[in-house]
Amino acid sequence: MTENIDRFLRLQEVLHITGLSCATVYRRMKEGTFPKQVRIGPNSVAWRQSAIAKWMFDLSPVGD
Repeated sequence: MTENIDRFLRLQEVLHITGLSCATVYRRMKEGTFPKQVRIGPNSVAWRQSAIAKWMFDLSPVGD
């Protein structure tokens, strides 16, 4: 049985992958144009790798 395993990405990795700044990530989350973070502990948040990948794919023009 093959299952896709999703990873949690912390902020620094999200910034590195997307090339966005911290302020831009949080501003776009507030605007609803960037995936929301999920709580993974009492004082910890992260983003699902699949959500970030989908966001990046959706930005790509068709055919690229």
